[in-house]
Amino acid sequence: MENLRDILESLRDILETPVLKLGESPVTLWAILQLVVLVVLLFYVAGKFRTWIVESFLPRTKMEMGARQATGSIIRYIIIAIGFAVILGSAGIDLTALNVLAGAVGLGLGFGLQNIVNNFICGIIILFERPIKVGDRIVVGDVEGDVIHIGGRSTTVVSNDNISIIVPNSKFITENVINWSHNDRKVRFRVPVTVAYGTDVALVERLLLEVAAANVNVLENPPPGVRLMEFGDSGLGFELRVWSTTLIHRRGVLTSAINFGIYRTFVENGIQIPYPRRDVQIVRSGASAGIEED
Repeated sequence: MENLRDILESLRDILETPVLKLGESPVTLWAILQLVVLVVLLFYVAGKFRTWIVESFLPRTKMEMGARQATGSIIRYIIIAIGFAVILGSAGIDLTALNVLAGAVGLGLGFGLQNIVNNFICGIIILFERPIKVGDRIVVGDVEGDVIHIGGRSTTVVSNDNISIIVPNSKFITENVINWSHNDRKVRFRVPVTVAYGTDVALVERLLLEVAAANVNVLENPPPGVRLMEFGDSGLGFELRVWSTTLIHRRGVLTSAINFGIYRTFVENGIQIPYPRRDVQIVRSGASAGIEED
């Protein structure tokens, strides 16, 4: 029993040994150990509280999913900031002695970590201004997909190939972003069609509208429309314009279905889809065609 007591006293002496000094306050191994444990616990509790806010509390309101995600992330950052200050104070670390250290860290952030800080600030801007939100269909640069998570440094986008793409938040602030569902999920699709000269344009318009009306993914309101866009080299260029809310994340599927319907309908009604034709003339000059003899 005495040996155990001696071991515990030795361990306490080791933990209470100052290893560094901040201002007038010595920092012991026990304070450092306590600080590490409390910080890990703080991040764990903040994450759990965010999950509870997003998945249990806010769903009772009429707030949409993107707004719930943004609110949960902001609350988590606030909890971490306040909790970290409280932990430093409870660990016996004099915060006023960290002014010089904070200045050095700020200088380091300005030079070495500017991209990380830039992305973090852009993440805060995204959460507050909400140019994009979870569930949106976006295009930024070469990346296209659905937003599934907005973090402090980056945003996760899932493509149609089910590939998760991690995009730095600064991309959404400094570059042009196409948000297909920013206001609502109603998007207009344009399907070009070319028919041969001499075709009855009124018949073409009627058939195109019938194809659009037969597709379940095309909205009745706003109604589909047909436009004669150009007199091309090979034929008359039409454009079928339809609205949809169900396939904005798979635009190729809707376009393909409409094109299949157009081709089938045109074949049934004898409407010709032209292809480019070129007349090639070979001209032989007298000099080049002559035959020289010895």
